[in-house]
Amino acid sequence: MTDSWATFGADLHLETTGASGLRAGLMDALREAVRTGRLAPGTRLPSSRGLAADLGIARNTVADAYAELVAEGWLTARQGSGTRVAQRAEPRPPAARTTRARAVWSRPAHNLLSGSPDLSTFPRADWLKASRRALAAAPNDAFGYGDPRGRIELRTVLADYLARARGVYADPERIMICAGFVQALKLMGPVLRRRRVREVAVESYGLDVHWNLLTDAGLRLPCLPVDGLGARTGELSGLRGVGAVLMTPAHQFPTGVPLHPDRRAAAVDWARGTGGLILEDDYDGEFRYDRQPVGALQGLDPERVVHLGTTSKSLAPGLRLGWMVLPEALVGEVSEAKGMSDWSSSALDQLTLAEFIASGAYDRHVRSMRLHYRRRRDQLVAVLAERAPGVRISGMAAGLHAVLELPEGTEASVLRSAAWQGLALEGISRFRHPEAPPGRDALVIGYGTPTDSAWAGALDALCRVLP
Repeated sequence: MTDSWATFGADLHLETTGASGLRAGLMDALREAVRTGRLAPGTRLPSSRGLAADLGIARNTVADAYAELVAEGWLTARQGSGTRVAQRAEPRPPAARTTRARAVWSRPAHNLLSGSPDLSTFPRADWLKASRRALAAAPNDAFGYGDPRGRIELRTVLADYLARARGVYADPERIMICAGFVQALKLMGPVLRRRRVREVAVESYGLDVHWNLLTDAGLRLPCLPVDGLGARTGELSGLRGVGAVLMTPAHQFPTGVPLHPDRRAAAVDWARGTGGLILEDDYDGEFRYDRQPVGALQGLDPERVVHLGTTSKSLAPGLRLGWMVLPEALVGEVSEAKGMSDWSSSALDQLTLAEFIASGAYDRHVRSMRLHYRRRRDQLVAVLAERAPGVRISGMAAGLHAVLELPEGTEASVLRSAAWQGLALEGISRFRHPEAPPGRDALVIGYGTPTDSAWAGALDALCRVLP
């Protein structure tokens, strides 16, 4: 039979067919009421005793339904506050058809996605000063097409900075300025193909957008296992046909471990012995907290390693400024490829970055942000120790993210709960290579992403969804 329930203004229709059917029917009715907006976020539900009396069913049936909906993220329950509809992004009814389509982008209430710095900390005043000085001093030829490798002013300053900060051998003639890491891979893919490379090994955890760029260039991507010491580079020799490997040796993404010294040496030995290339993604090499910086792999053999870096984490991804430090034998080929597809990055932005680095503003900003992100990381650790003491944290000695270990089999349910809470979150399975075996359940927490004003709310939302 069907009961109509109109307690606290919500007209719910409950199918009552047996004890298990009662619980399932009650859960379905509540989900539908929340989904359609008849139960608004924050609405307090009747007590399990009161609702059971209204419906004439056992209190345990209502209590079990409430508990499961709390676990799924539809409801929240706190002592002294009762059971309420969870705060989340409101579902929007389909908009009426109009003569002109409009794109709608829904912004999450809280964002802990990895891959972005705190954009509110961009050094606007110092960047503006550098921009004015760069523009005033810019030679006339800066407004022409220029060298596809980029402005010599920036390449010269970068050569000094990378040698000093990252241990990179970086002659200005071997540096290529590009619009970030994605463009660098777009350039390298066809170059590798022309060199008869057919397979590029990639770490078993990484970013599919990078893998797809290499796949689009016609390259196969066998995966190299990753463990607590980083990529297992000793297995490269067993991957027949591999002519290059893409790695994050300073801070493996997303597991967060640095490549062990023995494995660094093994990677370079493999490249020397086979004539292969190492594509070194140094995506957040500036941010180290509990240990000394790990020097770039390129310093071990500049002729076998392509060093790739950007300002996306140290300043902002919107600048679209990155660099490649190339082996001498590759400079001509990559320059030709860049000249054919995209003659040069913005000359004025390049000159501004050159001035920003040369003036010391870049070093000051990196030092300031290192302290800023370390405080964020320490706050994350402290809050989890208090509110989720069973959660283990790893991969946080460097970078802008941490890995939170979850009980086996809970990653998917935690992500569903986070979605209903309006919390943008990623599980580690999102970064697993298709050929890699199933691994642990975990979350990848981008603690650098929120602004200061949003940080406390994001932490609170995270703690609410953890098992």
